[in-house]
Amino acid sequence: MSQQSYSQSYSGDRNSHIAYPLGGIGAGMFCLEGTGAMSHFSLRQAPNITHEPIIFSALCVKEEQGNIARVMEGPVPSWKIYGNKAESMNPGSGLFAKHFGLPRFESSTFHAKFPFGTVELHDDRLPVEASITGWSPFIPLQADDSSLPAAALEVTLINPTDRPVELVYSLHASNFMASNKSTKQRVYSSKSGKGFVLEQSAAEGKPWEEGSFSAFTDHPNATADCAWFRGGWFDSLTMVWNAIKAGQSMENPEVTEGKPSPGGSLYIPLTLAPRDRQVVRIMLSWYVPETNLIEGVEEAKQADWAGEYHKPWYAGKFATVSEVSEYWFRQYDSLRERSLTFSDTFYGTSLPSEAKDAITANLTILKSPTVMRQTDGRMWGWEGQQLTEGSCSGSCTHVWNYAQAVPHLFPELERSLRVTEFTEGQDERGHQNFRVPLPIQPASHKYHAASDGQLGGIMKAYREWRISGDTEWLRKYWPQIKQSLMYCKELWDPDGMGVLIEPHHNTYDIEFWGPDGMCSSIYIGALKAASLMGEALGDPSNEYEELYRKGRTYLEQELFNGEYFEQKIMWQGLRAPDPSKLVPQGNDSFKAAETLEGPEAWNVNYSREAQELLQQEGPKYQYGKGCLSDGVIGAWIAEMCGLGDILDREMVKSHLLSIYKYNLKRDLSEHANPQRSGFALGRDGGLLLCTWPKGGQLSLPFVYSNEVWTGIEYQVASHLMSVGCVEEGLDIVRVCRDRYDGSVRNPFDEYECGHWYARAMASYGILQGWSGIRYDAVERVLYVSPKVRGDYSSFLCTATGYGIAGIRGGEVFVEVKEGTIEVDEIRLALTK
Repeated sequence: MSQQSYSQSYSGDRNSHIAYPLGGIGAGMFCLEGTGAMSHFSLRQAPNITHEPIIFSALCVKEEQGNIARVMEGPVPSWKIYGNKAESMNPGSGLFAKHFGLPRFESSTFHAKFPFGTVELHDDRLPVEASITGWSPFIPLQADDSSLPAAALEVTLINPTDRPVELVYSLHASNFMASNKSTKQRVYSSKSGKGFVLEQSAAEGKPWEEGSFSAFTDHPNATADCAWFRGGWFDSLTMVWNAIKAGQSMENPEVTEGKPSPGGSLYIPLTLAPRDRQVVRIMLSWYVPETNLIEGVEEAKQADWAGEYHKPWYAGKFATVSEVSEYWFRQYDSLRERSLTFSDTFYGTSLPSEAKDAITANLTILKSPTVMRQTDGRMWGWEGQQLTEGSCSGSCTHVWNYAQAVPHLFPELERSLRVTEFTEGQDERGHQNFRVPLPIQPASHKYHAASDGQLGGIMKAYREWRISGDTEWLRKYWPQIKQSLMYCKELWDPDGMGVLIEPHHNTYDIEFWGPDGMCSSIYIGALKAASLMGEALGDPSNEYEELYRKGRTYLEQELFNGEYFEQKIMWQGLRAPDPSKLVPQGNDSFKAAETLEGPEAWNVNYSREAQELLQQEGPKYQYGKGCLSDGVIGAWIAEMCGLGDILDREMVKSHLLSIYKYNLKRDLSEHANPQRSGFALGRDGGLLLCTWPKGGQLSLPFVYSNEVWTGIEYQVASHLMSVGCVEEGLDIVRVCRDRYDGSVRNPFDEYECGHWYARAMASYGILQGWSGIRYDAVERVLYVSPKVRGDYSSFLCTATGYGIAGIRGGEVFVEVKEGTIEVDEIRLALTK
């Protein structure tokens, strides 16, 4: 059983790995740690996970018996002192250029209430209570205001005594924007409020080196020191600490001679009356208008490349860091109020705490470098983040298939992904490259298509239509949608069986040979979606419906084994050649390899021993008689899209309960995983991607089969809830979140192939699965199918407004908190 309350409060050992992202969508981030430290500074449109420069808040309390000075952080986590081998830490050199050795608070506790994160600092030796709340704007349906390169620290100081207390709060930062010492660097006074700006200019021919970071406040007593002591060794930090300890409020203008200032400081002297409480607001903003980032463009590898590089969205809206700061300064109160309204609305529902935890923990992905926006506003995504570069580029369709947060919270951004897929990502034949370049431009078509991603995009086009209600948008892209579907049919289902027979690439980075429940369920979902879209647009096609019915019949009669859906492995008699003797060519064509030891075929590398295995078991990397956690994912996507049941509901339920029965492990100590074990191992629990309860496990099943992925855990959990198995679904959520309790992993960074992995946003599907509530903007109908007994409330976000919906006093209700939600009809369906 779980030991967590899922309240998103962390202390003691569970507080040592907290890193809470702050920043805007596609704007870069830094993290507020559970101790109060600031780290992970990734402001240059790329991750820099280990980047923890000298930047900290400090407090000096003036007492008659002597001042008490503290860095406003809890104890340094033990893993930082010795265990981290990253260059930025230098543990072997005694943690050079860190402020870790300065006095700090005795302990800290972290509380999350997305998008707000609060660090409570505890120290009985101080006569004041202190906390720091970090946040950045996050307002559903307001993509631009949620994409600002900005964050805030709100420092709350309370005097619980019966005497006045004098103190000085201060913020200090080395010029961490200075990455090239040969370029001009500055520290100067902020034009907004009172504060400082850290700046580096660009070297000739390297415009991406330009960057600025601003820290300022609206407090009337504030002063700024833009002239740190210049010297060698540890002079600068030593002199800064001397000023902190003395309770000084330094004020110096920009240095204009000699070397630039190594950093800047902000001081605010305060007097707290007995029982007084004061809040200091520190506003942070940054500006890096150029990058040297380009992905998926072969020509860019050439030395004389003179094409365009990625520019962040905010560079098209603001010309300088001063403009960003001024907007942040003027709009602060409004943006905070609206972000708080969202937070209070979401957390104020009766959604179980483990579900709130899973959903909001993964909304932080939208603040991480995983998500990019270019100047035209379009969104582009990595799969996740490695230490200093993105992981797996191109808004990978079969990974983003799972992510359910963006289409509801920021539908215009999700629609931009569909536009990219059906335009720049697709050629005239309908072939889609499941990874599109950045900056967004026509993709190469020299690589095979991804069946689950391309077919899932058709279902998601249906979803975007129903969410937006914009039939003209659908009509515009309908020709490309049809062409995409026909390409898939001709390539993978050339005989019109309604299932995918020919080898088809998928999210496991391999090909399934023969019909399987996973990809074929997505196929019939795409056929159903196309049938409905065509009918609505006055372009009906009997072929879609006929193929759908044939495919459904095949799945239910040929692949369902009485308990769950399987794969029927086929590799002989297909149009594709023998898997050991072919080499994939561009555009999904093949040629025979000259020898068995020749080039790789479909990433499977058929050695002579693998050739023997082929004859005994069939192609490598299949699942055959396995119980696959993704085995009916098409039915889940259909549920999320509002397509209804595309397979027999009881069969789907049986499959899901089989996953729960066989694949959910409470303890993995006896589980053998030669693959990537870091996601779940040892005493961890987790939902395995596949098991073989009826026997028939292959010698080399698909390459990730022994792993645990949070995105698939949430997919299964929300699907279980949608078919009425709420407790089973929540149980999976608890097992997953128990791994992310802060003791070993960061609760706000679910990872797979990289940190802040996009697939984990499948957790947002829990909302619809648990509540049974969906709004259709085309019909203006609110669908309510309660999965829990009695009254309940859930968060609801439509394309025009958000609020709370549910059952109250036995009646359906909707309370709009922002915008409008036009409901012409309520359709209540009670679960049997």
